[in-house]
Amino acid sequence: MPRLKHGLRMTDSPLLEAIDITKSYAGVRALSNATFELRAGEVHALIGENGAGKSTFIKIITGAVEADSGEIRLLGEPLADNSPRVSKALGIAAIYQQPALFRELSVAENIAIGLEQVESGIRIDWSERRSRAVDLLAQVGAKIDPDTEAGELTMPQQQLVEIARALGANARVLILDEPTASLSEEDTRKLFHLIRELRARGVGMIYISHRLEEMPMIADRVTVLRDGHTIDTRRMIDVDRQQLIRMMVGRELSAVFPQRQVETGEVVLELLGLGCVAAGIKDLSLSVRAGEIVGLAGLVGAGRTELARTIFGLTPADSGEILLRGEPVKISSPAQAIARGIAYLPEDRRRHGVVMELPISANITLASLDGLSRFGALDFRREREIAAQYTERLGIKTPAIYAPVSTLSGGNQQKVALSRWLMTQPSLLILDEPTQGIDIGAKWEIHALMTELTSQGVAILLISSELPEILGMSDRIAVMCGGTIAGILDRAEADQQKILALALTPALGEVDSTIRP
Repeated sequence: MPRLKHGLRMTDSPLLEAIDITKSYAGVRALSNATFELRAGEVHALIGENGAGKSTFIKIITGAVEADSGEIRLLGEPLADNSPRVSKALGIAAIYQQPALFRELSVAENIAIGLEQVESGIRIDWSERRSRAVDLLAQVGAKIDPDTEAGELTMPQQQLVEIARALGANARVLILDEPTASLSEEDTRKLFHLIRELRARGVGMIYISHRLEEMPMIADRVTVLRDGHTIDTRRMIDVDRQQLIRMMVGRELSAVFPQRQVETGEVVLELLGLGCVAAGIKDLSLSVRAGEIVGLAGLVGAGRTELARTIFGLTPADSGEILLRGEPVKISSPAQAIARGIAYLPEDRRRHGVVMELPISANITLASLDGLSRFGALDFRREREIAAQYTERLGIKTPAIYAPVSTLSGGNQQKVALSRWLMTQPSLLILDEPTQGIDIGAKWEIHALMTELTSQGVAILLISSELPEILGMSDRIAVMCGGTIAGILDRAEADQQKILALALTPALGEVDSTIRP
């Protein structure tokens, strides 16, 4: 029987077992007799819709939350009195979508946290600390100076630092939570290469992702959670994407992208030679009509989010024109944009989309307080009524509208953020990565909502890094490169190859003359 580099033997015996795990919050059952097992040297995917119980399950494994009932076993031994300290000492580590590094500390210092037992009066061996960081970074293939502050690292680099720290703690169970949500294709390939290396060393990995297309490339087995229940565990080679979707949502999704038959109306937004030095936007022209979805595609750094921020007044334009329904306007602040019927759902919902500590009701009404106030006093009764309406309309899963947004799943947080802007009754809705990091069912619901809004005459500017989403939802696709529009494609002529060709166009002069902004 082969011995792996980590000292574990590759067998069919479970490395980690979760048996009949049940957990409830405020009367809402998050997990109900859920089961799961992980083998050494295995990548086991854990999937399910937002709210299916994945986050609670991971918190129980890592000791952050105590289960109401059930048992966690590591190498056949029950984990009694589990806690983050205990699970870490036993070799269980989690790498979350948002890396938990101290931004002001160096990479070497971040790696040292949790690995070193520093006693009062004992001097730190800085040379040894740095040398260990260099060795661990080399093991994960990270070309990072250990003296660099963590806050200066890119997202992929931060993930590598966390994985390096986990290896330094001799992690044998590694939990990867949406590891590719913010990565480019190239960074994703590098991460997959590292995961395969770790698998060969005997590390067991729980891989959580909403990107079902990744599963056949990286996972050995897959377990599906739905409404807190374990639906099934299958070998990855024995199941296809449609079967996974059916198990996840409990129903057939006829299409992830709803069929749209909407007639467009007048031009709602028109940009003429728009420029903003601070945002890197230059000589940009684009229009969006009522009832139309214009997709904004491009590579990372092309200027898509920067354009959205300029339109919304976060980084005001300093050249060119913005016209709303044919009228030239100057937008110098978000307040002016909102007053003119523009709504903007930003990419990072946790930092800019919702206020995590506030209740759902307050988040939904945050952009419309003037309409809910009288003589400076907020009408709380009206706030509750509106919050209840939008919670029902968007299917936000929560025990109460008073619950903090931080208690919701990612998809439900996104729905709360959307509700806030829908309440302003916008004529132009800018959506920046609206379905990033959410499950297939929630994606379908948000796409259906977009279709409903266009039928009501709302103009939508959709920014997405997922080309299938851009192609499936857009009437026209504007491709950005270098802070301007490289070309615009109609839905009928667009495909991934044409979009990528435009996204890689180094200059407007090299764009095919048949494709004009």
